[in-house]
Amino acid sequence: MAGHRPFADLTKDWPPERRQRVKEEANALLHEMRLHELRRARELTQQDLAERLQVNQPAVAKMEQRADVYVSSLRHYIEAVGGRLKVVAEFPEGEVAITNFSEVGQKPPSQS
Repeated sequence: MAGHRPFADLTKDWPPERRQRVKEEANALLHEMRLHELRRARELTQQDLAERLQVNQPAVAKMEQRADVYVSSLRHYIEAVGGRLKVVAEFPEGEVAITNFSEVGQKPPSQS
């Protein structure tokens, strides 16, 4: 194909600082994804996911477009793509894992 060159050819003359900055930005993008991007990265179609969740494909499409989703729905979605959902609150002093979103039927951790 005329006019197409490998990315490595386009970046070979970049200074090391620029290459490092681009690498860091790319890594940051891999740690933040929308639901549909996560599904695609896991090489799943909406239909694949619908079958795993035992819903219809439009339900998956609707969930991926929503800005506000139930934690339980999000947990099921993440589990269907092969992950485990963790809810973490960030504070200036550090992070705290929120544990009261466990599976229905599981006992919550005992309080001290």
